[in-house]
Amino acid sequence: MKLFIKNMVCPRCIAAVEQLLIINNLLPIYIHLGEVLIENSLDKKQQEEISIQLKQLGFELLDDTRKQQIEKIKSVVIEHVHYSTDKKFPFAEIISKALHKEYSQLSKLFSETEGVTIEHYVIIQKIEKAKELLAYNEMNLNEISFKLGYSSVAHLSTQFKKVTGFTPSQFKAQGIHLRKSISDL
Repeated sequence: MKLFIKNMVCPRCIAAVEQLLIINNLLPIYIHLGEVLIENSLDKKQQEEISIQLKQLGFELLDDTRKQQIEKIKSVVIEHVHYSTDKKFPFAEIISKALHKEYSQLSKLFSETEGVTIEHYVIIQKIEKAKELLAYNEMNLNEISFKLGYSSVAHLSTQFKKVTGFTPSQFKAQGIHLRKSISDL
């Protein structure tokens, strides 16, 4: 049985959900951001119990197909921006392939539901990753722009200023308190 879970945005989230499933004697076959496959089916009562336990951890069990698709899109974007080593992000292709649907259809659904385009969501995620990398002070702006697939430092800086209101240098001077949790984006 496949479960779709909202707010699974990092490896720690995966570990927390896996632990919850094991405690409930539900052995996961695989767990990815926003998605879990378990061996057995759950009856209505079991689903409600798992849903309550997930909510206590800050997650949400999704049963609506549209919500599931939105969360899958978000998970694909987050995984590629925050955890992939691939420098190029052909998101239309990646998302379409992951959900087995036409990108235009998914883009329309995402825009209607979330109030922003997938492209804008990708930019927001990239800028948040840039903020994280700037805060760690382990990479310079040129390395960060390359890591995030930008064509130039100027392109990254322009988008950074549009999204945050600060240049990367101004952000760095302001400190870490301006970062947001991935699940809040």
